[in-house]
Amino acid sequence: MRRVTRWAGLVWLGPTLLTLIVTLAGIDRAQLWRDELATWSAATRPVGDLLRLAGTIDAATGPYYLLMHGWVAVFGDSTTALRLPSVLAMAGAAGLTALLGQRLLGARVGLLAGLLFAVLPGTSRYAQEARPYALATLLAVLATLLLVDALRRPAWSRWAGYAVAVAALGLTHLIALTLLAAHALAVLTTLRTGERRAWRWLVALLPAVLLAAPLVLLARGQRSRQLDWVDLARLSDLIALPSGVAQSGPVGGLVLGLAALGAARLGRRALLSGGCVLLPVLLVFAAGLVVPLWVPRYLVFTVPFGCLLAGAALASVPVAPALTLVALAGVLGLPDQAALRRTHEWPRSATVDYRGVARVIADHEQPGDTIVFSPRDSWLFPDVGTAYHLRGRRPRDVLVVRDQRQRADLWASECDRPAECLAGVRRVWLVVTGQRNNPVAAVPGAKGAALRDGFTVQQVWPRPGLTVALLTR
Repeated sequence: MRRVTRWAGLVWLGPTLLTLIVTLAGIDRAQLWRDELATWSAATRPVGDLLRLAGTIDAATGPYYLLMHGWVAVFGDSTTALRLPSVLAMAGAAGLTALLGQRLLGARVGLLAGLLFAVLPGTSRYAQEARPYALATLLAVLATLLLVDALRRPAWSRWAGYAVAVAALGLTHLIALTLLAAHALAVLTTLRTGERRAWRWLVALLPAVLLAAPLVLLARGQRSRQLDWVDLARLSDLIALPSGVAQSGPVGGLVLGLAALGAARLGRRALLSGGCVLLPVLLVFAAGLVVPLWVPRYLVFTVPFGCLLAGAALASVPVAPALTLVALAGVLGLPDQAALRRTHEWPRSATVDYRGVARVIADHEQPGDTIVFSPRDSWLFPDVGTAYHLRGRRPRDVLVVRDQRQRADLWASECDRPAECLAGVRRVWLVVTGQRNNPVAAVPGAKGAALRDGFTVQQVWPRPGLTVALLTR
């Protein structure tokens, strides 16, 4: 009996190690995409500039940027270094999923749920991304696990741990606080006459409220600029959510089917896990019908709880068939695993090859060269992507009068009279978004006129998502 208990205490180990193995494979193969470039741009600024950035745009992600600022100062800003915190967070989430499953439904359910979570393409996708979604997933599972412990063995020390986890969750990802609807349901269903658990739970939420409230107010004012690319939610978006968070249609369908079977098998015991999936999804979807807010990756933190329900279905059959189904999920996801290691863009064909553009410039650059980007306000961040790969070798950005740090956002301001700013320049590297046979013709306004009137195109290098051209006077 002691041996069984000892091994049951290590139920987290297998899912954690498997997640590390899967998510570390090819971690630097896909180059940073535009959201990760925003992380790099923010995290490499001084703290004062980082705080000013949060006051202008991306306030909701500000605490994560601050965390990454400290991480980069210690471990550097290579692609692997930027993504490693997310890998560690997802590995931790897998282990905690197994522990939560063990607490709620037994060791076998926890183990199978953790292993299933480890092989999902979505787990790799967000583990290999320098964004806060993996950390939010870890904190969502941790907060739920601490809540279960506090409800079973009430003590202020346990509620204090829960309070810290929820506050960290809110600072990491505001939308993840919709998880508290499921936590409220769990608290209410465990109440008995005379117990004070509801009051203790409400008190434990105070730090999260105090810390998240300023972020909510700032983010609300920035929403029109931050989410101007998001449409109102439609029913088809809700239907597509499983494949979106799993990053695979077949795997998402398999997990959804298993989760439905598990919920039916568990009955009332599925209340917490099911609530942690359904309530955040429905709340965000309802809000998304009114304001542009529905983005599937915002709900990645619900995936471990879906895996718990699926684990309950798997635990109803012998171990060998159950592990075979977990392996089947891994095999079905292999094409998507390979694809996400080529690019993080969606659709996968929408690759933006910042590295290729930087390589062309580095191979042909001469002293005194300058560089021009168009458009300058693009969410593709051609200037930031080029700067990341060229570092100190980037040609002088000749038209810039205020850079991203000075503006306290993610874009740069250019001079009003481009022809005058280009006077005396002999060679210009022009980087434009999209595939362009005649990149100069794609540059609008006075900037385009100055380039067409004063320079001749010497050579054009098309790259996925971008075009780079060398212009000479």
